[in-house]
Amino acid sequence: MNAIITPSVAREKALHALGQLPPFNPVLAKLMATLAREDVMLTDLADWIEKDAVLAGNVLRIVNSAAYGRSASISSVRQAIAILGTVKLRNIILAMQVARMMTQLKLPKGWSDTRFNQHAIATALMADLLAQYLPVDYAEGAFIAGLMHDLGKLMFAVGLPEAYSEVCQMQKQSGRPAIECESELLGVTHPELSLAVLEKWQLPLPIRAAVRHHHAPDENAAGPGLLSLSRALQVADQAINGLGITLLPTDQPPVDPTPLLEEVGLKSKAERVIDAFHKDLSAMKAGI
Repeated sequence: MNAIITPSVAREKALHALGQLPPFNPVLAKLMATLAREDVMLTDLADWIEKDAVLAGNVLRIVNSAAYGRSASISSVRQAIAILGTVKLRNIILAMQVARMMTQLKLPKGWSDTRFNQHAIATALMADLLAQYLPVDYAEGAFIAGLMHDLGKLMFAVGLPEAYSEVCQMQKQSGRPAIECESELLGVTHPELSLAVLEKWQLPLPIRAAVRHHHAPDENAAGPGLLSLSRALQVADQAINGLGITLLPTDQPPVDPTPLLEEVGLKSKAERVIDAFHKDLSAMKAGI
Protein backbone atom coordinates (compact mmCIF):
# COMPACT_ATOMS: atom_id res chain seq x y z
CA MET A 1 0.00 0.00 0.00
CA ASN A 2 1.45 3.36 -1.00
CA ALA A 3 0.49 5.08 2.24
CA ILE A 4 -0.34 3.64 5.62
CA ILE A 5 -4.02 3.85 6.37
CA THR A 6 -5.02 3.35 9.98
CA PRO A 7 -8.33 1.62 10.78
CA SER A 8 -9.83 4.88 12.05
CA VAL A 9 -8.85 6.77 8.87
CA ALA A 10 -10.09 3.93 6.65
CA ARG A 11 -13.41 3.86 8.45
CA GLU A 12 -13.77 7.64 8.30
CA LYS A 13 -13.02 7.79 4.57
CA ALA A 14 -15.35 4.90 3.76
CA LEU A 15 -18.16 6.33 5.88
CA HIS A 16 -17.68 9.68 4.18
CA ALA A 17 -18.95 7.93 1.05
CA LEU A 18 -22.31 7.63 2.81
CA GLY A 19 -22.77 11.32 2.11
CA GLN A 20 -22.54 10.59 -1.61
CA LEU A 21 -25.49 8.20 -1.55
CA PRO A 22 -28.50 9.87 -3.15
CA PRO A 23 -31.64 10.24 -1.02
CA PHE A 24 -34.45 7.73 -1.34
CA ASN A 25 -36.99 8.59 -3.98
CA PRO A 26 -40.63 8.67 -2.77
CA VAL A 27 -41.43 5.10 -3.90
CA LEU A 28 -38.38 3.61 -2.20
CA ALA A 29 -38.98 5.62 0.96
CA LYS A 30 -42.56 4.35 1.20
CA LEU A 31 -41.50 0.76 0.55
CA MET A 32 -38.78 0.92 3.20
CA ALA A 33 -41.43 2.03 5.67
CA THR A 34 -43.45 -1.14 4.96
CA LEU A 35 -40.65 -3.69 5.47
CA ALA A 36 -42.09 -5.09 8.68
CA ARG A 37 -45.63 -5.22 7.28
CA GLU A 38 -47.28 -7.96 5.28
CA ASP A 39 -50.51 -6.01 4.74
CA VAL A 40 -49.31 -3.66 2.02
CA MET A 41 -52.40 -2.57 0.12
CA LEU A 42 -52.53 -3.59 -3.53
CA THR A 43 -54.02 -0.25 -4.50
CA ASP A 44 -51.23 1.64 -2.70
CA LEU A 45 -48.55 -0.36 -4.52
CA ALA A 46 -50.25 0.17 -7.86
CA ASP A 47 -50.54 3.91 -7.27
CA TRP A 48 -46.85 4.23 -6.38
CA ILE A 49 -45.68 2.17 -9.35
CA GLU A 50 -47.92 3.83 -11.92
CA LYS A 51 -46.42 7.23 -11.07
CA ASP A 52 -43.02 6.02 -12.31
CA ALA A 53 -43.13 5.07 -16.00
CA VAL A 54 -39.75 3.32 -15.99
CA LEU A 55 -40.61 1.33 -12.89
CA ALA A 56 -44.03 0.36 -14.25
CA GLY A 57 -42.45 -0.77 -17.52
CA ASN A 58 -39.90 -2.91 -15.73
CA VAL A 59 -42.56 -4.55 -13.55
CA LEU A 60 -44.60 -5.47 -16.63
CA ARG A 61 -41.47 -6.76 -18.36
CA ILE A 62 -40.83 -9.08 -15.42
CA VAL A 63 -44.35 -10.48 -15.20
CA ASN A 64 -44.38 -11.03 -18.97
CA SER A 65 -40.94 -12.68 -19.01
CA ALA A 66 -40.43 -16.26 -20.12
CA ALA A 67 -39.80 -17.21 -16.47
CA TYR A 68 -43.51 -16.84 -15.72
CA GLY A 69 -44.71 -18.45 -18.94
CA ARG A 70 -47.87 -16.37 -19.32
CA SER A 71 -50.04 -17.35 -22.31
CA ALA A 72 -51.45 -13.84 -22.59
CA SER A 73 -49.62 -10.54 -22.24
CA ILE A 74 -50.19 -8.57 -19.01
CA SER A 75 -50.57 -4.84 -19.63
CA SER A 76 -51.84 -3.61 -16.25
CA VAL A 77 -49.76 -2.93 -13.16
CA ARG A 78 -52.68 -4.08 -11.01
CA GLN A 79 -52.83 -7.38 -12.90
CA ALA A 80 -49.09 -7.78 -12.36
CA ILE A 81 -49.52 -7.28 -8.61
CA ALA A 82 -52.32 -9.83 -8.49
CA ILE A 83 -50.10 -12.39 -10.24
CA LEU A 84 -46.89 -11.75 -8.32
CA GLY A 85 -48.37 -10.96 -4.90
CA THR A 86 -47.67 -7.82 -2.92
CA VAL A 87 -44.68 -9.13 -0.93
CA LYS A 88 -42.84 -10.50 -3.98
CA LEU A 89 -43.55 -7.35 -5.93
CA ARG A 90 -42.33 -5.19 -3.07
CA ASN A 91 -39.06 -7.12 -3.11
CA ILE A 92 -38.74 -6.72 -6.88
CA ILE A 93 -39.28 -2.97 -6.64
CA LEU A 94 -36.82 -2.62 -3.76
CA ALA A 95 -34.17 -4.36 -5.87
CA MET A 96 -34.89 -2.14 -8.86
CA GLN A 97 -34.86 1.07 -6.87
CA VAL A 98 -31.71 0.29 -4.90
CA ALA A 99 -29.91 -0.74 -8.11
CA ARG A 100 -31.04 2.51 -9.75
CA MET A 101 -29.86 4.54 -6.76
CA MET A 102 -26.40 2.93 -6.82
CA THR A 103 -25.88 3.88 -10.47
CA GLN A 104 -25.94 7.54 -9.42
CA LEU A 105 -22.73 7.12 -7.42
CA LYS A 106 -19.34 8.09 -8.86
CA LEU A 107 -17.65 4.70 -8.94
CA PRO A 108 -13.95 3.98 -9.49
CA LYS A 109 -12.50 2.44 -12.62
CA GLY A 110 -12.65 -1.35 -12.47
CA TRP A 111 -15.73 -1.48 -10.25
CA SER A 112 -18.52 -3.46 -11.88
CA ASP A 113 -21.92 -2.07 -11.05
CA THR A 114 -23.49 -4.97 -12.91
CA ARG A 115 -21.65 -7.67 -10.96
CA PHE A 116 -22.39 -5.93 -7.65
CA ASN A 117 -26.11 -5.68 -8.37
CA GLN A 118 -26.31 -9.24 -9.69
CA HIS A 119 -24.67 -10.64 -6.57
CA ALA A 120 -26.84 -8.53 -4.26
CA ILE A 121 -30.09 -9.47 -6.00
CA ALA A 122 -29.19 -13.17 -6.29
CA THR A 123 -28.29 -13.32 -2.58
CA ALA A 124 -31.54 -11.55 -1.70
CA LEU A 125 -33.58 -14.03 -3.74
CA MET A 126 -31.84 -17.03 -2.22
CA ALA A 127 -32.14 -15.68 1.35
CA ASP A 128 -35.84 -15.02 0.80
CA LEU A 129 -36.39 -18.55 -0.51
CA LEU A 130 -34.62 -20.01 2.53
CA ALA A 131 -36.93 -17.95 4.70
CA GLN A 132 -39.94 -19.36 2.84
CA TYR A 133 -38.88 -23.00 3.22
CA LEU A 134 -37.25 -22.89 6.66
CA PRO A 135 -38.27 -21.44 10.05
CA VAL A 136 -36.04 -18.36 9.87
CA ASP A 137 -36.07 -15.74 12.60
CA TYR A 138 -37.44 -12.43 11.21
CA ALA A 139 -38.08 -14.06 7.83
CA GLU A 140 -39.67 -10.89 6.44
CA GLY A 141 -36.24 -9.24 6.52
CA ALA A 142 -34.43 -11.91 4.48
CA PHE A 143 -34.73 -10.27 1.08
CA ILE A 144 -33.64 -6.80 2.13
CA ALA A 145 -30.79 -8.23 4.23
CA GLY A 146 -29.51 -10.08 1.17
CA LEU A 147 -29.87 -6.99 -0.98
CA MET A 148 -27.86 -4.85 1.46
CA HIS A 149 -25.28 -7.31 2.84
CA ASP A 150 -22.30 -6.06 0.80
CA LEU A 151 -22.97 -2.32 0.82
CA GLY A 152 -19.78 -1.90 2.83
CA LYS A 153 -17.76 -3.01 -0.21
CA LEU A 154 -19.41 -0.24 -2.20
CA MET A 155 -18.48 2.24 0.52
CA PHE A 156 -14.87 1.08 0.35
CA ALA A 157 -14.83 1.40 -3.44
CA VAL A 158 -16.22 4.95 -3.33
CA GLY A 159 -14.35 6.24 -0.27
CA LEU A 160 -11.02 4.37 -0.62
CA PRO A 161 -10.75 3.32 -4.27
CA GLU A 162 -6.98 2.76 -4.40
CA ALA A 163 -6.79 0.97 -1.06
CA TYR A 164 -9.78 -1.19 -1.86
CA SER A 165 -8.23 -2.09 -5.20
CA GLU A 166 -5.33 -3.53 -3.19
CA VAL A 167 -7.80 -5.48 -1.04
CA CYS A 168 -9.33 -7.00 -4.18
CA GLN A 169 -5.89 -7.80 -5.57
CA MET A 170 -4.91 -9.56 -2.34
CA GLN A 171 -8.16 -11.50 -2.36
CA LYS A 172 -7.66 -12.58 -5.97
CA GLN A 173 -4.01 -13.59 -5.54
CA SER A 174 -4.32 -15.30 -2.15
CA GLY A 175 -7.76 -16.86 -2.47
CA ARG A 176 -8.55 -15.61 1.02
CA PRO A 177 -12.00 -14.24 1.94
CA ALA A 178 -12.58 -10.54 1.34
CA ILE A 179 -13.27 -9.92 5.01
CA GLU A 180 -9.79 -11.19 5.99
CA CYS A 181 -8.07 -9.03 3.38
CA GLU A 182 -10.05 -5.96 4.47
CA SER A 183 -9.17 -6.52 8.10
CA GLU A 184 -5.48 -6.97 7.32
CA LEU A 185 -5.06 -4.02 4.96
CA LEU A 186 -7.65 -1.57 6.28
CA GLY A 187 -8.45 -2.67 9.82
CA VAL A 188 -12.18 -2.42 9.16
CA THR A 189 -14.50 -4.79 7.28
CA HIS A 190 -17.39 -4.47 4.86
CA PRO A 191 -20.01 -5.88 7.31
CA GLU A 192 -19.14 -3.08 9.72
CA LEU A 193 -19.62 -0.49 7.01
CA SER A 194 -22.79 -2.15 5.74
CA LEU A 195 -24.16 -1.85 9.28
CA ALA A 196 -23.39 1.87 9.27
CA VAL A 197 -25.41 2.31 6.06
CA LEU A 198 -28.38 0.41 7.48
CA GLU A 199 -28.21 2.46 10.67
CA LYS A 200 -28.35 5.64 8.61
CA TRP A 201 -31.35 4.29 6.73
CA GLN A 202 -32.94 3.19 10.02
CA LEU A 203 -33.73 -0.33 8.87
CA PRO A 204 -35.11 -2.76 11.46
CA LEU A 205 -32.60 -3.99 14.06
CA PRO A 206 -32.83 -7.69 13.07
CA ILE A 207 -31.80 -6.80 9.50
CA ARG A 208 -28.88 -4.73 10.77
CA ALA A 209 -27.71 -7.58 13.01
CA ALA A 210 -27.99 -10.16 10.21
CA VAL A 211 -25.92 -8.06 7.82
CA ARG A 212 -23.32 -7.24 10.48
CA HIS A 213 -22.81 -10.92 11.39
CA HIS A 214 -23.39 -12.70 8.08
CA HIS A 215 -19.80 -13.96 8.01
CA ALA A 216 -19.94 -15.21 11.61
CA PRO A 217 -23.58 -15.90 12.60
CA ASP A 218 -24.60 -16.32 16.21
CA GLU A 219 -27.11 -19.16 16.31
CA ASN A 220 -28.02 -18.25 19.88
CA ALA A 221 -29.53 -15.03 18.53
CA ALA A 222 -32.53 -16.90 17.13
CA GLY A 223 -35.47 -18.25 19.07
CA PRO A 224 -35.93 -21.97 19.81
CA GLY A 225 -36.22 -24.06 16.65
CA LEU A 226 -35.43 -21.10 14.40
CA LEU A 227 -32.57 -20.51 12.00
CA SER A 228 -31.05 -17.10 12.63
CA LEU A 229 -31.42 -14.55 9.86
CA SER A 230 -27.64 -14.06 9.86
CA ARG A 231 -27.13 -17.81 9.24
CA ALA A 232 -29.70 -17.81 6.43
CA LEU A 233 -27.89 -14.84 4.91
CA GLN A 234 -24.52 -16.57 5.26
CA VAL A 235 -25.81 -19.69 3.49
CA ALA A 236 -27.40 -17.61 0.72
CA ASP A 237 -24.19 -15.63 0.21
CA GLN A 238 -22.07 -18.79 0.08
CA ALA A 239 -24.48 -20.50 -2.32
CA ILE A 240 -24.48 -17.53 -4.69
CA ASN A 241 -20.69 -17.22 -4.61
CA GLY A 242 -20.47 -20.94 -5.31
CA LEU A 243 -22.68 -20.49 -8.37
CA GLY A 244 -20.16 -17.96 -9.67
CA ILE A 245 -22.33 -14.86 -9.19
CA THR A 246 -19.54 -12.91 -7.53
CA LEU A 247 -18.32 -9.33 -7.28
CA LEU A 248 -14.86 -10.25 -8.54
CA PRO A 249 -14.56 -12.31 -11.73
CA THR A 250 -13.79 -15.96 -11.06
CA ASP A 251 -12.48 -18.80 -13.19
CA GLN A 252 -13.76 -21.41 -10.75
CA PRO A 253 -16.47 -23.76 -12.05
CA PRO A 254 -19.94 -23.36 -10.46
CA VAL A 255 -20.58 -25.39 -7.31
CA ASP A 256 -23.90 -27.18 -6.76
CA PRO A 257 -25.45 -25.51 -3.67
CA THR A 258 -27.52 -28.60 -2.79
CA PRO A 259 -25.21 -29.90 0.01
CA LEU A 260 -25.06 -26.44 1.58
CA LEU A 261 -28.85 -26.10 1.53
CA GLU A 262 -29.33 -29.60 2.91
CA GLU A 263 -26.95 -28.75 5.76
CA VAL A 264 -29.42 -26.18 7.14
CA GLY A 265 -32.44 -28.44 6.90
CA LEU A 266 -33.60 -28.50 3.28
CA LYS A 267 -33.22 -32.26 2.94
CA SER A 268 -36.00 -32.90 0.45
CA LYS A 269 -36.59 -29.34 -0.73
CA ALA A 270 -33.16 -28.20 -1.92
CA GLU A 271 -33.91 -28.96 -5.58
CA ARG A 272 -37.21 -27.07 -5.36
CA VAL A 273 -35.46 -24.05 -3.83
CA ILE A 274 -32.74 -24.04 -6.50
CA ASP A 275 -35.32 -24.29 -9.31
CA ALA A 276 -37.34 -21.45 -7.78
CA PHE A 277 -34.18 -19.36 -7.43
CA HIS A 278 -33.25 -19.71 -11.11
CA LYS A 279 -36.81 -18.85 -12.14
CA ASP A 280 -36.92 -15.76 -9.92
CA LEU A 281 -33.44 -14.63 -11.00
CA SER A 282 -34.36 -15.00 -14.67
CA ALA A 283 -37.49 -12.92 -14.13
CA MET A 284 -35.58 -10.26 -12.18
CA LYS A 285 -32.99 -9.92 -14.94
CA ALA A 286 -35.79 -9.12 -17.35
CA GLY A 287 -36.55 -5.93 -15.44
CA ILE A 288 -33.16 -4.74 -14.18
